[in-house]
Amino acid sequence: MPVPWFLLSLALGRSPVVLSLERLVGPQDTARCSPGLSCHLWDGDLLCLPGSIVSAPGPVLVPTRLQTELVLRCHQETDCDLCVRVAVHLAVHGHWKEPKDEQFGKAADAELEEPRNASLQAQVVLSFQTYPTARCVLLEVEVPAALVQPGQSVGSVVFDCFEAALGAEVQIWSYTQPRYQKELNFTQQLPDCRGLEVQDSIQSCWALPQLSVSADGDKVHLVLNVSEEQHFGFSLYWNQVQNSTKLWQHRNLTGPQNVTLNNTDLVPCLCIQVWPLEPDSVRTSICPFRKDPRAHHNLWSAARVQLLPPRGWRLEAPCSLPAEATLCWQAPGGGPCQPLAPPLSRENVTVNKALEFPLLKAHPNLCVQVSSWEKLQLQECLWSDSLGPLNNDMLLVETRGPQDNRSLCALEPSGCTPLPSRASTRAARLGEQLLQDLQSGQCLQLWEDDLGALWACPMDKYIHQRWALVWLACLLFAAVLFLLLLLKKDHVKVWLRFLKEDVHAGAAARGRAALLLYSADDKGFERLVGALASALCQLPLRVAVDLWSRRELSAQGPLAWFHAQRRQTLQEGGVVVLLFSPGAVALCREWLQDGASAPSAHGPHDAFAASLSCVLPDFLEGRAPGRYVGAYFDSLLPPDAVPALFRAVPVLALPSQLPDFLRALQGPGGPRPGRLADRAEQVSQALQPSLDSCLRPPGTPEAGREVGPEAGDRT
Repeated sequence: MPVPWFLLSLALGRSPVVLSLERLVGPQDTARCSPGLSCHLWDGDLLCLPGSIVSAPGPVLVPTRLQTELVLRCHQETDCDLCVRVAVHLAVHGHWKEPKDEQFGKAADAELEEPRNASLQAQVVLSFQTYPTARCVLLEVEVPAALVQPGQSVGSVVFDCFEAALGAEVQIWSYTQPRYQKELNFTQQLPDCRGLEVQDSIQSCWALPQLSVSADGDKVHLVLNVSEEQHFGFSLYWNQVQNSTKLWQHRNLTGPQNVTLNNTDLVPCLCIQVWPLEPDSVRTSICPFRKDPRAHHNLWSAARVQLLPPRGWRLEAPCSLPAEATLCWQAPGGGPCQPLAPPLSRENVTVNKALEFPLLKAHPNLCVQVSSWEKLQLQECLWSDSLGPLNNDMLLVETRGPQDNRSLCALEPSGCTPLPSRASTRAARLGEQLLQDLQSGQCLQLWEDDLGALWACPMDKYIHQRWALVWLACLLFAAVLFLLLLLKKDHVKVWLRFLKEDVHAGAAARGRAALLLYSADDKGFERLVGALASALCQLPLRVAVDLWSRRELSAQGPLAWFHAQRRQTLQEGGVVVLLFSPGAVALCREWLQDGASAPSAHGPHDAFAASLSCVLPDFLEGRAPGRYVGAYFDSLLPPDAVPALFRAVPVLALPSQLPDFLRALQGPGGPRPGRLADRAEQVSQALQPSLDSCLRPPGTPEAGREVGPEAGDRT
């Protein structure tokens, strides 16, 4: 079942985050003013012609601020349109002119006194534009003389209202006629049906589909809950720089629908738009992935730096992103790319916009680094495809100062080493040669301006000289060594013989892995298997047996324990030993007769019964040779008792065929025959007491052991 991940509701139900709008009844426009002001709305619209700015003859009214509010203009209870109410705040601009002539001061004062006691009037124009309509209205405003104070606000005038479509972008301007200052402007993106409490009022919102987004593993499901047989449009698009859009998918669907996207398709600017397939229907858009970490990761994974010949480049990405770019120098052999402040200092980059490098020459070691919030996100060596792999060049940075002073340094991982220098770096050791190469014109100039220059100087010839000395030293050492070998060849033969023995001894010391499988017939046979495993560990062999892994068997179960031990043994080149007993033979015959089902284990720690489900298929399919060795105790089981299926691998009797058994276990490179016979004798002596105990009739006491209930409880 899909796991809810991010639920978006495009439904038009009531919600605490939506806006409840005031209702206006009637189609007529109206205007009203702040207390103390008088205003009048001219009938009809006028032509929008702002005209040029003129100087104010004295105090005048000018608009200082625009404020909008959304309302509903309703023709009937369920037939409303979205409308924009505009409030224009006004203030007094300019001052009264003072008289210039003292001789006529009294007359001038009398003339000025009359206009200062008069009211101010203004014609305020409101211009409203939204696709596909545009309107201009004229408001006459009068301010009484008592409120006229230069530089002070006098109140506001409110216009009801400009009709607009849901989700539209509107632009509003305000100025006076004549115009005394730059017009005010205001741009607003109107909400759609999701952000308004208009489900029962605007008919175009009634049929809007519901959308939910959920995640299920690597898939993202867009569930469009639409009534059956309702037709609607569905688009996926990228909302890119400056609200420009790029369509990705478009479908005409019939509800309900489930659209599936890959997680890798998510980017922050991926938006969804749905609308009913009806005339003049409302289109509702939402961008649900803006803050999704996966979407931001996918955005940087899709970003690319593209080279635009001859010297241009561009950062390509599906969405706009905060990024800074700089040039850097990448030396061969790895290491960090060294930033180059000149010629391209760290600067903000606009996505999908062509930019230009201030370079004279291109070079394969020049790369572009793109960072976001101080974190490196992208690095591209743009010229490596056209100019080949990275060159072994040294970058020289020339800095120019006043009075033709200049300094040079070589860019290295440790920093910029001044030339010449007594430092112990590579550039310092070759400082004189690099300066000579620069003066002789052997270095390529990559960039130059009044502040400095960049030079790329080849280093191949110095590397060839160094390797020539190394090869000469190696040849001289080989010649001396060969001469010594000729003079002391007898000692060399002895040394090689000792070396060979040491190699064999080391291989033996590591020991081959052996997994010992048996059927736990009784306590005596278990003691015999334990004695055999202990003796094999002294050869040495690395033996795994369930007797020594009771805790792991109880925790994992016999089958899981066997699979883990078998896989590890065979991966290390070891061998699996099948130790046959009457109980083991009976289990094998039961499996071969039943065929389809494995026999049940004798006990919770019986790995042999559990292993038959994997061992027998290896023999039936011919994979056993080289992996398995069979063995049985000739005093406990006759030779012909072992099923013929297991004769595909060596089946050896113990202890009579112990040398062959040990040779099969240790594999190629084992000890010499004489040494192998000694080891076989040691194993035989270790097995004999336990083997005698198994052959003793039941109830016969063992030498050196107590007889009684207590002794029996310990067996």
